[in-house]
Amino acid sequence: MKNFTGFFIQKLIPWGIPAVIIIIWQIFSKEGIVSPKILPAPSDVLIAAVELAKSGELGHHVWISLLRAVTGFLIGGSIGFILGLVNGLFRTSELLLDTSVQMLRTIPHLALIPLVILWFGIGEEAKIFLVALGVLFPVYLNTFHGIKSVDKGLIEMGKIYGLKGWRMFAHIIFPGALSSILVGIRFSLGVMWITLIVAETISSTSGIGYMAMTAREFMQMDVILLSILLYALFGKLSDAIARFFEKRCLKWHTSYQEQS
Repeated sequence: MKNFTGFFIQKLIPWGIPAVIIIIWQIFSKEGIVSPKILPAPSDVLIAAVELAKSGELGHHVWISLLRAVTGFLIGGSIGFILGLVNGLFRTSELLLDTSVQMLRTIPHLALIPLVILWFGIGEEAKIFLVALGVLFPVYLNTFHGIKSVDKGLIEMGKIYGLKGWRMFAHIIFPGALSSILVGIRFSLGVMWITLIVAETISSTSGIGYMAMTAREFMQMDVILLSILLYALFGKLSDAIARFFEKRCLKWHTSYQEQS
């Protein structure tokens, strides 16, 4: 019972500050300290969410945004992962491709929005391309770094035990690089949502960002705040999922054993 209580409290502690902020926010709004035209009360935002959910509008926009985010993440993440593996494992590939990738990485991908609109218009392809581009480089950099940072002593030990080729990669190199790869995935998830927010607010006819921009035109502050909170919640959810898989994949690691 004590272990269960401790586990429950441990899970609640990270939500303590957000809960306090929401309570203070509600009190200030209802007491008139903060004008509802500037910052509507959390209860008003909740009412707006219920009304939009009943009409089906909320579900539609959330689904569209999730589809864009996941599609862009899978495309960009896969390309970044493969490039990181190839350049990390093969010196010739590194010499041929790494400099070009690093040069492209220094260009802010959101600065390419005007060019992307000219290429793809304002359809789904433009948004997915921007998300994929934003996700690609963090995954690539951390995968490449993880492969390069594998302990040389472990590689030598693997050779002593007769490991080479695929067996060396599967038993030594990939597990050694996995921690860095997963950090890159967690970082790229944050970039994914940031990119999607910008893409949806600039040119879109659906999605959470479109919902926020439409609400702005009608001065619906509760819907605007709802959109912002949705992005925050989905960002937290995606990070929690990444951390879950991180603990599962690295349960052999001493640091993650201590956490569990």
